[in-house]
Amino acid sequence: MGLSSALRLYLEGFAERSKIQVDLEIPSDFGRLSREVETAIFRVVQECLTNIHRHSGSAVAKISISRADGEVRVKAEDKGHGISHARKSNTELSGREGVGIRGMRERVRQLGGTLEITSPEDGKGTTVIARFPITQSSTSAAS
Repeated sequence: MGLSSALRLYLEGFAERSKIQVDLEIPSDFGRLSREVETAIFRVVQECLTNIHRHSGSAVAKISISRADGEVRVKAEDKGHGISHARKSNTELSGREGVGIRGMRERVRQLGGTLEITSPEDGKGTTVIARFPITQSSTSAAS
């Protein structure tokens, strides 16, 4: 089963359990990546949706996955409470993030990628963007 099919199946169950409407945007010709990259993308999406369900209060989420300029970009957005300025400041000062976010950062970093989490000052919504470089080995068919 490819990444797109696996995500659609997971999102269907997630939406049913959480009552959060999730839109998935992934090109029909996205193709395959290495097992490691596909697994990392799946886990990042899974953790983002878990955090949206637990913390955001949002009734909707959007997941976008694309390839461009030598990278795969995974973007998860919600329209929830966002991350408060006080919490952002505390996290930056202490250097401590939740276990799920630390796990996402580590998984992405191991594959040479980056993870960015933003929430506007007005506290409306959060966006997570994970970027994975596309290399010859990351585009080989999953075995």
